[in-house]
Formats: sequence, structure tokens, C-alpha cells
Amino acid sequence: MSDGDSRVFLITGASSGIGETTARHAAAAGYRVVLAARSTEKLEALASELDGLAVTCDVTEWADQEALVERALAEYGRIDVAFANAGFGGKRGFKADTPEFWRAMVLTNVYGAALTIRACMDALVETKGHLILTSSLAGRRSLPGSLYSATKFAVTSMGESARLELNGTGVRVTLIEPGMVDTPFFDERPVGMLEPDDVARAVMFAVSQPPHVDVNEILVRPTNQET
Repeated sequence: MSDGDSRVFLITGASSGIGETTARHAAAAGYRVVLAARSTEKLEALASELDGLAVTCDVTEWADQEALVERALAEYGRIDVAFANAGFGGKRGFKADTPEFWRAMVLTNVYGAALTIRACMDALVETKGHLILTSSLAGRRSLPGSLYSATKFAVTSMGESARLELNGTGVRVTLIEPGMVDTPFFDERPVGMLEPDDVARAVMFAVSQPPHVDVNEILVRPTNQET
């Protein structure tokens, strides 16, 4: 039996990309997975495959996040890892996307991540668990005309704020900061990007450390990414 047996790994944005791939890794490591996203059909298919729990959830809605945690606790009794991964990007340029698109992106990337922290905090303290947030290389350096970059700077700051608040509780906090990843984010995909599997392995590396080791940030780039 692996160290993950009977432990519970909750993931938002779990229906595709990094979230889906991390769910596969977590299930393979023996975790029971709680999968949250808005894409109900894809989510339920993945949960069926991994023998997990699918919960349709809009991370920008507090009631949905509360219900997500309540379902996880009712079904499995605990949460050991909460991965606030839901988010999406936009075009560079402050005249490129619509204000409505901006609003949705900021609410999902920033407010949604904050709500996941709030919803999962008590359960994580109970298990001395692990909070993981998907930030980005774009949350470490500003990109030209990128409001997306600003949202990820907020997530980077949020991760450190959460670490400071949770210090002394036994809860670990990790920021995952990928460079270019081969996801639907790119219309024309550059050659040599990271795969979602590369990021998922970084997540599992942080989770697999002994309890006294808190890997706070993992910045991972493709070998050929210059900046």
C-alpha cells in the first residue's frame, strides 16, 4: 500500500490539462480524488475512470465551494491535499480582450483561488494537510500588456500569505509556477513546451516530501524557454 492510501486529494479545474493529469497521478499514488470543475460531463467521465468523486463547481461561487468541501467530507471524511488549480489566461494587450472576459478571468484566477483556500482551510488544519496553488512564471515576472500576469502575481502573493497564516498548524503550502505548458491556452503552440504531466509530477514531488519539509515554490520552465 502506498502512502496515499485512504488520503484525499481535492482538485479544482480538474476536467482537463494540469488538473486532470494531476488527478491521474494522485489516484495512481493511492489517493481518493475529489474532482471539481464546471465541465460536468468530462468531470464525471474522469471520476468514473479513477473511482473518484465528481462535483460540478464554479469556483467563483462561494456556495459551490462550500458544497464541494461538504461533499468531500461527507463522502470521504477528510481532505489531505487541496489543489487550487482552476484558472485561465487571456491575450496580451490592454485592448485585446473584452472587459467581460477580464472580469471572468480575474474572478476565476484570484477570487476563486481565495475561496478554495477559505473553504478547505479547516479541513486541511484537521489533517495537517497540504495546500497547492497554480501560479505561473507569469506570476514572477510581468508580461507585456498581460492582465493574466497580474492575476498570477496575486496568486503568488496569496500563497505566501496563506503559508504565513497557516504557519504552526502543520499545513504545508506550495506554489506551482509553470512556464509554457502545452494546453489550450495557446492558439499557436510553440515547440518544446512543458506537458501537463511535467507539472503534475512537480505537484506530486511537493506532496511526497516528509511532513517536516515544505516545498514552498516550484518554478518549472521548458529547457528552451529563454525568459
